[in-house]
Amino acid sequence: MTKPWQPVVAIAVVSAGFVLVDVPAATWLTTATMSLASGVAALALMATAAILSGRWAWVEGFFGGLDRVYEAHKWLAISALCLASVHLLFKAGIGQWETASILALPGEWTRFVRQASFVGLMLIVMLSLNRNVPYSAWRWWHRLSGPLFLIVVLHWVSIKSPLPLVSPAGIWLGVLSGLGVGAAVYKLLLYPVIANHAEYRVVGVTKGPAAAQVELEPTGRGISFRPGQFGFLRMKVDGLRESHPFTIAAAETPSGQVSFVIRALGDYTQKLIADIQPDMLADIYAPYGRFERSPAAAREIWVGGGVGISPFVAWLQDKNAEQDKRVSLFYFYTPGRAFPEIDALRDLAAQKGVEFVPVSSGPGTPSFVERFVEIIREDDLAKLDIAVCGPAGLLNHIRALAIANGVEPGQIRHELFVFR
Repeated sequence: MTKPWQPVVAIAVVSAGFVLVDVPAATWLTTATMSLASGVAALALMATAAILSGRWAWVEGFFGGLDRVYEAHKWLAISALCLASVHLLFKAGIGQWETASILALPGEWTRFVRQASFVGLMLIVMLSLNRNVPYSAWRWWHRLSGPLFLIVVLHWVSIKSPLPLVSPAGIWLGVLSGLGVGAAVYKLLLYPVIANHAEYRVVGVTKGPAAAQVELEPTGRGISFRPGQFGFLRMKVDGLRESHPFTIAAAETPSGQVSFVIRALGDYTQKLIADIQPDMLADIYAPYGRFERSPAAAREIWVGGGVGISPFVAWLQDKNAEQDKRVSLFYFYTPGRAFPEIDALRDLAAQKGVEFVPVSSGPGTPSFVERFVEIIREDDLAKLDIAVCGPAGLLNHIRALAIANGVEPGQIRHELFVFR
């Protein structure tokens, strides 16, 4: 599984290496070379971020899930802004270089494109990192990243630099920029039409405290998926047309029916829970995600926090799963806000022979810690698998507790709970 920092470092190192090939060795240790290498790396990182935004299946497989793809996408953009700042602070030119532009623009336009590319990148990254910005506003701002990327590419081809298009750095940027533009066009224009999706009808809505369970069935061909995967739900109703990812809280059935447990965590989900009704139509783009049961584990611990219980509900409903494995499910919830209800989850777990332990007082609760550690110590650690889905604080606590009791970090799997 690729870590987010790995592509950032790899792309920055390759970009710097190509720049050093193209400029005189006597100028390598100058601020001009540092600025030029930073600019090349920033554009390469932006292009890679654009490629990752296309939701390509091969990219998801490489990173180990779409949640990891989005995490890498975020850090690529942040790193691009940092390197672009270095590029802006220092002049990327020196007298010993022979420079020329790939595409000549009037001088005032060249300067405008340079400033606009940096300001646009800075605004989009800052807005993306600010969780107080409503998703509806963030979504439209983020769509500007495609045109912004074109402006950055225009900046590259219009400035005078020692990197001709046929140089190693020029070819590197040309290939990445071409792929990035192609991915942006695909995501903005082609994805809604040709990506794997199907139309569904809402057949049931069960509302609870600040949450709802939505049942949908396909109007025609359904989508095949594996328990634990998620899909992007896009309602075909004015005011609810934003596309949002939700874990499919069900196993695949012959009828193709799917279920989502949706919690009111933001402006859109609050409106969706309030307004959704049976007979509404929706498109579901799926399947995504690689959060699945480990086939090699003989002993499993599942930990769900809040709406993070959804993948485990799907695992409990999987009729094709092995029945001889020993499983304990810990469900962390806030009293009065548990959804699905505790009794319903307990019954579902009992049908599968799964130990169900609801925890309403946090991961530091002595009774939870005692039982969690007891499970770890009663079996062969090499055959143990721990799967966690929930807020970052819960994940960090579970990971620290497990590692302190001899569990290897690789045995603790999780799905990222927040995409932004």
